[in-house]
Amino acid sequence: MKYIIRVLAILVLLGLATGFYCSYSDEYKEIGEKLIGFSVLGTVIILMPLFIYYSWKGKKFSDYTLSKENIDKMREKGIDKF
Repeated sequence: MKYIIRVLAILVLLGLATGFYCSYSDEYKEIGEKLIGFSVLGTVIILMPLFIYYSWKGKKFSDYTLSKENIDKMREKGIDKF
């Protein structure tokens, strides 16, 4: 999964770079704008959900919320900002 995300990220960056390069010339301006659009679309629809799933896999959401138990744990450790 990690390698798929890296390859997709490199492809998106290459697509963006190629799109911006092509958009500066009058001859390939439409192709450049389409490349930029498809790169952004691929980032939002494919790359971002895969990255979020991979980074949150195996973690509990309750560890990152401020519940009564977590606030008590923080106070025990000496973090008294609450």
